[in-house]
Formats: sequence, structure tokens, C-alpha cells
Amino acid sequence: MKGERLRIAMLAHSTNPRGSVVHALELGDALAALGHDVVVHAPDPSGAGFFRKTRCRTATVPAQPVADDLFALVEARIADYVDYFTSPRTEGFDLYHAQDAISGNALARLREIGAIPGFLRTVHHLDAFDDRRLAARQARAMTAADRVLCVSRLWQEVLARDYGIAAARVGNGVDAGRFSPEPGALDGALRARLGLGGGGPVYLSVGGIETRKNTARILEAFVLVRTTCPAARLVIAGGASLLDHGAARAAFDAALRAYGLDAGPGAAVIPTGPLADAEMPALYRLADALVFPSLREGFGLVVLEAMASGIPAIVSRAPPFTEYLAEDECLWVEPGSVTEIAAAMLAAAERPVRRRLATAGRQVCLRHSWQASARRHWEIYAKWLCSLREAAHA
Repeated sequence: MKGERLRIAMLAHSTNPRGSVVHALELGDALAALGHDVVVHAPDPSGAGFFRKTRCRTATVPAQPVADDLFALVEARIADYVDYFTSPRTEGFDLYHAQDAISGNALARLREIGAIPGFLRTVHHLDAFDDRRLAARQARAMTAADRVLCVSRLWQEVLARDYGIAAARVGNGVDAGRFSPEPGALDGALRARLGLGGGGPVYLSVGGIETRKNTARILEAFVLVRTTCPAARLVIAGGASLLDHGAARAAFDAALRAYGLDAGPGAAVIPTGPLADAEMPALYRLADALVFPSLREGFGLVVLEAMASGIPAIVSRAPPFTEYLAEDECLWVEPGSVTEIAAAMLAAAERPVRRRLATAGRQVCLRHSWQASARRHWEIYAKWLCSLREAAHA
């Protein structure tokens, strides 16, 4: 198969900037640079398309809005994918690769009806669902796959222990040309729009207001920091998700009121919601540190993006972060300790610490490239396709 140009269908659950979607698009671009024809797909009820332009091709799957019920939404999106790939107008591919449970279930159905010969699935992280139907869908998307991949050793071990799945680790990367400490054309306009002129330090949390992002404790820590640095700001970016985080947002808003903090542009706390992809490099540059003491992550792509941008990262002393970060490459915290998070936030604003971690962060980014991840994927793809073809001719 050496030198063979593959037609690859990459499937994501959304066109919005979530970790697995970013992974799919970056991987698609890197595989396209190797000469493969990659099309990243996703259901698109808004009709707006993917959140950024790509080197690889993209295709949006027609999808209708669904009532506010997660299981109904999952079932509808699976059906949307099945309808799309069984349409006579849909092109064929050499390989189908799901990046999430929704597309994994869709590909499992397509294989059952003989529409595709098999598929691969990447696991970024697993969710804990109270709804048994959702838990069953999550499990099926892995156990039905011909080959399972994952982005960290943490989830390799979980898959082996809980499902008996031997997953291949493929890692993640960062575009160090795009995320950089060098000033950009959008920096000033974004600073003005968010009301970040004067004062500081500015702390950045990425991923929206969610329980697993530990946003409640980040806010508590920020309140402690403000006793020392009254002009400190907390920017909370992102938040586009299929899951319902309404309870976390309501509790966060109640905490803001209890602390007497305003929220919005120019205020102490600035929730931005999803930003334009072109603004993300500027957002990192406007911050003094990334605060990311997450309770559960697949890998933590934003950590690499922050480091490539030259700012310190505050992360949980737990996998997957402990897999790819050394003791002196970030600021470690116990995610359940508000005082540790606050102390790290204050330390990150100190000039000697910032200089040291900026240098260390550049070295971390050198170890993680999308090109290396793409080559690893190509090795896995080639081996799997060879076994598939051998079986077909046996």
C-alpha cells in the first residue's frame, strides 16, 4: 500500500469547535498534506457549516433541529448519518473513521446493512451517562468498531480494563504556526470588544461553563486572586456542546451574584461563548495564563495551544496531563483544591515564572505535531486495510 492515495471519510458529531471536531479537522488537513483525499463530515442543523476553513474537504450532513432531549438528538443524528451515506448521490470511500459515539453508531448500522465493510473509531474521552440508553450507545460505538484508536494512555487503559479493547494511541498536535506569541491583526479589536484594556492579570478558561471543566472552582479561585489583584479578569471562552450544561450555568450565575461580581465585556468575569476560530490565537495572546484544572479530559488540546501562544498553563495533576507534561513545564494543581488553583494563578502572573514556562512550553509543542499524528494514522489505516483485503480474498 506504499504510496497509495486513500479516500477517507472522517466523521464528527458537530460543526462546532469541540476537541474531537478540532482533532478531526486538523488530522484531515495533515492527511491531505500527505496526499490523501479526506472529507470531514458532520451533521449541520444550522446550515452554517464548519467553524473554520480547511485544507481537506468537508461535507455537512443535512440535519433537522430536535426537541430538547439528548437521547432523541443522538438517535436523530445517527439516522441523519445513515440516510446520508445510503443516498445514491453520496460518494464512496476506502475508509470510514468515526471520531465520536454518534458517528460510531451510524457506521455500525451502515456496516450491519452492508453499506460499508467496516470502520475505525477514535475515543477522545468517555462520558458518565445516567441514561442507560446513552451508555449503551457509547459502548456500541467502540465495541462494534474494527479498530479503536485513542489520544492518551489514560483512555487506552480504561478501554482495556472496562471493555477489553486494545486501542492504538495516536496522540494530538498543535499548529505552532497559527498559535504564536507574535502579535496579530485581530489582537487589538478583540481586546477592545472584551473590554480588556488596562489592568490585569487576565486569566483564560476554555471550554465553557461545565462541571467537568471545573468552572465553579475556577471562579472560587479567581475570587481569592482578586483579594490580591483587584483588577484581575477571568475570561471564559467556548461552550458549544450537544450536552445540557444548564444546571452548571445556573449555579455559576448564582455564584457570581453571591460574590457580587459583574459579568460581560469589561467586567471582572467575561463569558464569551464560542468565538470565531480566527480569534482564538488572539485570545490566548491577550491572556496571562490558561486556567485548565479539568476533572476529565481526553487530552487537552487547549493546553498545547496556550503553550504555543507563549502563556503558562495551569493544569490538573492527573492523567492525561501527566502523560505529556513534565514537572517544570506547567503549573500543577490538585483540581479539587481552590487554594492551589488560586496560588497557581498568582504564580502565573509573575514575570520569571512566565518566562520560564514560555520556554518550556515551546519545547512541549515541538514534541506534538499533527504531521506526526497523521503519519501514525496512516500506519494504522494501511495495516487495517491490508487485513481487510486479505480477508476478502481468503
